[in-house]
Amino acid sequence: MAQGATTVIKGSAGGFFGHPRGLATLFMTEVWERFSYYGMRALLILFMTAPAAGGGMGLDVATAGAIYGLYTSAVYMLSLPGGWIADRIAGQRGTVLAGGVLIAAGNLCLAVPSSGFFYTGLVLSATGTGLLKPNVSVMVGQLYQPGDARRDAGFSIFYMGINIGAFVAPLACGYLGQRINWRLGFGLAGLGMVLGVIQYVAGGKHLSEASLHPAGSPSRAEAARQGRRLAAGLVAAGLLAAAPAALHVGGVLRITAQMLSAAMGVVLLATVAAFFLWLFTAAKWTPLERKRLTVVGVLFLASALFWCVFEQAGSTLNLFAQRSTDNRVLGFQFPASWLQSLNALFIITLAPVFAWLWTRLGAREPSSPAKFTLGLLAAGAGFAVLSFGAAKAEGGALVSPMWLVAVYLLHTVGELCLSPVGLSAMTKLAPARIGGLLMGVWFLSLSVGNYLGGRIASAYEALPLATLFLLIAAFGVGAALVLAFLVRPTVRLMGGVK
Repeated sequence: MAQGATTVIKGSAGGFFGHPRGLATLFMTEVWERFSYYGMRALLILFMTAPAAGGGMGLDVATAGAIYGLYTSAVYMLSLPGGWIADRIAGQRGTVLAGGVLIAAGNLCLAVPSSGFFYTGLVLSATGTGLLKPNVSVMVGQLYQPGDARRDAGFSIFYMGINIGAFVAPLACGYLGQRINWRLGFGLAGLGMVLGVIQYVAGGKHLSEASLHPAGSPSRAEAARQGRRLAAGLVAAGLLAAAPAALHVGGVLRITAQMLSAAMGVVLLATVAAFFLWLFTAAKWTPLERKRLTVVGVLFLASALFWCVFEQAGSTLNLFAQRSTDNRVLGFQFPASWLQSLNALFIITLAPVFAWLWTRLGAREPSSPAKFTLGLLAAGAGFAVLSFGAAKAEGGALVSPMWLVAVYLLHTVGELCLSPVGLSAMTKLAPARIGGLLMGVWFLSLSVGNYLGGRIASAYEALPLATLFLLIAAFGVGAALVLAFLVRPTVRLMGGVK
């Protein structure tokens, strides 16, 4: 292979496990961003439902579940404008930096003993994640020229950074938050992102020059229009971030979480409907492209349903760990939030196994829709197992943490059947001219799933736990059965893509 095919940034080749030195910068940025996100997420619903006398907010689970769903849904929904800002206005490098600063500021706001600052912190953190998350992945790709055989391996290393951050965060932030002070746990999550921003700026010289500028070369008039749009967006974001503190008058949030949750549902439904309406009516596609876009719609729905079940990890499963689980090992009692690290631990352990398995199966490897079916089935099976544990916990009894270990293991198997497969399927099914847009749609499916998951979490105290978990299990397994009937016709529509 010619040298030009393997070197993008002068002097960077071989600098990080045989990869461009810039990969180390982006790897550590993602480690700290995921540390910040999962550290805060591990504490979020536990803090909101903890009694005020214990330093929490004293919210009922219905309200806390709505807020949790709003936050996690907004994180992925804001990836769409985050990608647009980088592509059209600011470039990836500046957008990621702005996102990191906002995330750090948001988590540090959560550390302030004020309810108004708490809601402002959620807005800032969600906005920052929407700016950072889609664009840091694009920057990894920019480190390699077309044809560079190291690209896939580079993304594998980068993906490991995601799970390292997700594994360590609940252990560190969870212990500090639950055992010492909730606000210190949030503060540690914010400090992690501060460290991430510092190393990102220091390592910026190793990143691709392409990340400095938006894609294409807009005219001066177009650049001015985009600048005005960005300014208007920043003003709106500032007002939105300040609004919770201003509306939190006399200890009462005048706009309730339920009202905001209902509004988010309308926005999500309208966004999804408008996009797919445009996709199938406003653009001209070849017959093959139209068939493949139909498959995108099927996989979008399956993905949203999967994440609806899977993302109970930070809400219903976290509450079950806190309230119904005997969190002791060899006499040591550990914080409930530590169980949030299991998914990342299983990912690190099992991801190479699944990569080997798909390769080993060769021609017998299941199609993408079949893998999605397995993912939904595993997600539903996890809650079916936990329903038995919940039945044992009725009356206030504490059950073994092994019930949750089994759930997280099944859910991780489901994630490995669906998440990386979905990312790959989007790149193979999307027409080249809207490849980036359809990747944003993948994040939108996560947003829908997180929103629905938050709505389900609101019913944690409204139904017997065994009943609630059985309903979630039936939801996941039922979706898997429906998709199983659609596998063959869906594969035919894929036109040779597997």
